[in-house]
Amino acid sequence: MSDIIYFVEDDDSIRKLVVYTLESQGFNAQGFERPSLFWKAMDGQIPDLILLDIMLPEEDGLSILRRLRSAAATKKLPVIMLTAKNAEYDRVIGLDNGADDFISKPFGMMELIARVRAVMRRVQPQQNSYTEYTSGELYVCPEKHIVKASGIPVTLTYKEFEMLCLLFENKGMVLTRDVLMDKVWGSGFDRENRTVDVHIRSLRSKLGAAGACIETVRGIGYKIGV
Repeated sequence: MSDIIYFVEDDDSIRKLVVYTLESQGFNAQGFERPSLFWKAMDGQIPDLILLDIMLPEEDGLSILRRLRSAAATKKLPVIMLTAKNAEYDRVIGLDNGADDFISKPFGMMELIARVRAVMRRVQPQQNSYTEYTSGELYVCPEKHIVKASGIPVTLTYKEFEMLCLLFENKGMVLTRDVLMDKVWGSGFDRENRTVDVHIRSLRSKLGAAGACIETVRGIGYKIGV
């Protein structure tokens, strides 16, 4: 199966050319003109690599990078940033937040392909060392985006998957609703709504009997027991 690459770029001509070039080289490439469309696609499938422009509508590329690196499911996902020529500040911030490489605009297509292949080769050993979580009949592999309950694959939304990974990362610890909101949705969301509880309810429903490992600590939050 060919590697899947997501490309977030609001310039139509650049996006279409890059997607065409990647596909001509054997990659499975998908382009997104807006971050909201990218995040929607992430709900369905996490790619093998992301090409990310910095100057975007709705949400800039550095913000997207921070969100990817703060989530268990995507913190090791290779990301190549596209920057304006000589944008040293963006490069420094990007490196500090975990970007794997940078390409300055304008760039040649063969340079792009070479950089993509170089990053894929570099991260391959990491991708072969997968994190695996288990609790009773529940199995989760963040890097492969796999969830199985009693051996049966379960499809979750990106937020549900991110929340489940976060609970497993902190297995045995109680995570408050505020912590879950900050880590999964960001600090700008309304703390008074029931978003966390609704997603936990949906998560348990999809996991069936295996969802019982997600414990409610009344008045505080949720945890996965040791």
